[in-house]
Amino acid sequence: MNKMTAWAGAAALSLSTATASANELRMVGAFPEGFVFTEEIVKPFMALVEEESGGAVTFALTGPDAVPPLEQLEPVQAGVFDALFTHPAYHAGTTPVGLAIDAIAADPIIRREAGIIDYIDQHYQTLGMKLITAPATGSKGFRYFLKEPINGEPGLDGRKIRGTVSYHPMIEALGGSGVVMGGGEVYSALQTGVVDGAAWGLTGASDFKWYEVADYMADPVFGQVGLMIFMNLDSWNALSAEEQAAIERAALRLETESIARFDTLAAQEKEDLLDLGMKMTAFAETEGVQFEELWSGGVWSVAEKGDPETVTGLRALAREAGLSD
Repeated sequence: MNKMTAWAGAAALSLSTATASANELRMVGAFPEGFVFTEEIVKPFMALVEEESGGAVTFALTGPDAVPPLEQLEPVQAGVFDALFTHPAYHAGTTPVGLAIDAIAADPIIRREAGIIDYIDQHYQTLGMKLITAPATGSKGFRYFLKEPINGEPGLDGRKIRGTVSYHPMIEALGGSGVVMGGGEVYSALQTGVVDGAAWGLTGASDFKWYEVADYMADPVFGQVGLMIFMNLDSWNALSAEEQAAIERAALRLETESIARFDTLAAQEKEDLLDLGMKMTAFAETEGVQFEELWSGGVWSVAEKGDPETVTGLRALAREAGLSD
């Protein structure tokens, strides 16, 4: 069985196990059922779309068990699925443009007014995809989770750290080496010593139970997490104008509500992880004060290397809006 046949089977299964609506769309997601990103972004989005459309549009969600996160873009481009919920770093080999959102400050209104979301959308349309929404998971995005505490400078000296390609310049600047893997693989990698730590968002580590295999979470936090929901462009164009407008209203509501919700969730998760036995460690102040510059500069460098012309235009928009350096 080839990949396309397997993907088609997964899509058919998702439809056969769901109650059909007037226009039910098939979505594949990069994160498991019950995971915080699924519960707090994609499920609220699905509910908002159903509300805004009066039930005319719904989604049937298939998870990463059907298609691994790093392989999900292609079947959506091919129309096996209608929609994709992911982090754009997972398909950086096809295009790095979306991952640059992590270097752009998380102000959803200004992002849209400045044309940043439209700019990214126009790029993805050349790949047969439509960017629907780019909700940020809080006013800050990331931290390092480590098996051993920080004990000098550079803080990650000699350590192997899980991270998608957008993390790698920062990891390397801090003395470490980046290892690409999905979040679901990190537990066993920490347990077996394949990695010494993981760069990840401020929510989700407890869902993965990393507190069982990593003892420390490090300050400072940094950056933004730009998760995205896309649609296959043909599937989008097949919708009526009223259905498209309902989805767009849901997208804007999701973006404006997500930051405060995730700030609350991040604070609670930190408290929960400490209660579960994790301890705090911190990078030296001389390194910590550089984190935002290291992060955003690294993300832009990865994106610009992959598509200099498109990303240069995006960065200019972000600078003009005061959302990036």
